[in-house]
Amino acid sequence: MLPLVALVGRPNVGKSTLFNALTRTRDALVHDQPGVTRDRHYGICRPEGLRPFAVVDTGGIAGEDEGLIGATARQARAAATEADLVLFIVDGREGASAMDDEILAWLRKAARPTVLVVNKTDGIDVQAALNDFSRYGFSDVVAVSSAHRQGIDDLIDEVIGKLPEEGHSAELDTDPSRIRIAFIGRPNVGKSTLVNRLLGEERMIASEVPGTTRDSVAIDMERDGRLYRLVDTAGLRRKSRVDEAVEKFSIIKTLQAIEQCQVAVIMLDAGEGVTDQDASVLGYALDAGRALVVAVNKWDGQSDYQRQQAESLLARKLSFVEWAEAVRISAKHGSGLGELFKAIHRAHTSATHEFSTSEVTRALEIAYETNPPPVVRGHVAKLRFAHPAASNPPTFVVHGNRLRTLSESYKRYLENFFRKRFKLVGTPVRFIFKEGTNPYEGKKNVLTDKQVAKKRRLIRHVKRGK
Repeated sequence: MLPLVALVGRPNVGKSTLFNALTRTRDALVHDQPGVTRDRHYGICRPEGLRPFAVVDTGGIAGEDEGLIGATARQARAAATEADLVLFIVDGREGASAMDDEILAWLRKAARPTVLVVNKTDGIDVQAALNDFSRYGFSDVVAVSSAHRQGIDDLIDEVIGKLPEEGHSAELDTDPSRIRIAFIGRPNVGKSTLVNRLLGEERMIASEVPGTTRDSVAIDMERDGRLYRLVDTAGLRRKSRVDEAVEKFSIIKTLQAIEQCQVAVIMLDAGEGVTDQDASVLGYALDAGRALVVAVNKWDGQSDYQRQQAESLLARKLSFVEWAEAVRISAKHGSGLGELFKAIHRAHTSATHEFSTSEVTRALEIAYETNPPPVVRGHVAKLRFAHPAASNPPTFVVHGNRLRTLSESYKRYLENFFRKRFKLVGTPVRFIFKEGTNPYEGKKNVLTDKQVAKKRRLIRHVKRGK
């Protein structure tokens, strides 16, 4: 278990920038607009030659207890309470504020080991900035500029000197058996509520306000002896309605989460059915080739008639991904989660299954014999053999002749045949068709003098016969 360091402070003092500087990543969303960070975001600082430690980025504490601001503050206080060391971040350019005084008062009540970090000290009188915070009475004060990585090494040395050998935080591992799941969908369909229900705690801020989640947050979890990495993502809206720079960055982070996951769980609102925006979100997952599970949320709040209407709409609107299993759940009350994880396991198993060349070629032969391709311009495509090319999604390379004449309907037939034969559910299946090359193409057969004389005699013989 790694020791945990929490970054705490009021909004827009540079906590996320410092998080990225410590972890040497760009995982935390950074913007000049206050309040961009809302949920806890964990990472690992790995200083060269020194022992690593975990870092948690938090939202700014703004002094209110209601709404999103209050929920953000509760997340920050929870992170500080569980941490082995708190870095109290203040703005060296603006100086001490009343909000800084309130946060400091709370930290002293919580009795957490704390280091004062004066950020944004580039281009100003550092000593004057430190003097402004001298009334706080900290013996451990470090001046840094997170944006320019000034003072970061001194801060790391200060942190390591105060951390215990063992801490409370587990490192995000790279165990290949850990299933990476991304929860995607429109805003306000219950993604954060579902993650909180699975974790059994208020790990993510869940609110009826659309767009509450702005960053993609990864959390490791163990359930029934299996390992998972849950990624809660920001809701994706139509491009025409995206005007804030922060939201544009949120979309980029969501698309990155889809690319990096193994199974994408798209959440739909049972009361609203399948909207055009839901279809667009599905398109992102299909473009990435990810295994897919459809989670129809808020099912418990629907009447029998509404459920029948929802079922009919799902069958009609999701016909283009009929291979994806649809599970009816309630993130708020926890119903249907067992079936959801069974569908996730089936999709993950299908997407990551390893095939042999012999079984793939045999399947192709049976498909060809059962239903040969149609004749096109007097020729029939010949499918000779196939082999696996990749997994997640399963990809097969088919070799043969005249493959350009294969129709889209026959390609769909091959996809459905392979799905049925190998029992592939919840994952797209891709085919790559490669035609064999003619080794004599472009080469001219030059006749010898003997062959030319023989050809002439044959022509004369044919003419005499007529």
